[in-house]
Amino acid sequence: MKHIFNKGTDQSKPTLLLLHGTGGTERDLLPLAEMIDPSANVLSVRGNVSENGMPRFFRRLAEGVFDEEDLKFRTTELNEFLDKASEEHGFDRNNIVAVGYSNGANIAGSLLFHFAKVLNGAILHHPMVPIREVELPDLSSVPVFITAGENDPICSPEESKELYDTLKGAGAKVDIHWERNGHQLSRTEVEAAKSWYEKNFGE
Repeated sequence: MKHIFNKGTDQSKPTLLLLHGTGGTERDLLPLAEMIDPSANVLSVRGNVSENGMPRFFRRLAEGVFDEEDLKFRTTELNEFLDKASEEHGFDRNNIVAVGYSNGANIAGSLLFHFAKVLNGAILHHPMVPIREVELPDLSSVPVFITAGENDPICSPEESKELYDTLKGAGAKVDIHWERNGHQLSRTEVEAAKSWYEKNFGE
């Protein structure tokens, strides 16, 4: 998968896995990583699916309607890529924290839904429930931070609450941060994510 790897100055920190929104690239979220933890490794990945020329991590059938077969295939593909990238770049495969926005947050959520011990934590900006009617792995002790919009036209508050409940039901330690900025990624929610990250992964 097309990606950027920036080696951090502190190898005890998690590797930040950056996953962009629809139409984004592997460069989009680099400023977020700089804000959240400038000393961590950064692995920023571009989605392998193109929707009218816009990169995505998996196909959708319509707005908010995911192609579940493709979602499963692409989630497995990303999981396998993480295995290879950790060997290639020499980072700890067991210490990855995903930072995803929108479509990127959905594929990060799908990793958690499908694989045990795939992520050591996740920051999900404006995610949806990636898939329903699957049995989640044991997510005990996995910290997850969700940022959501009370007035998000793409991802309803009910959807955010359902994801919160589903992850919590699998044992994850979930926090949710609400704003009123629609679906856009705001500076204040990134600052909230930074503060959550420092509590969970700081010194």
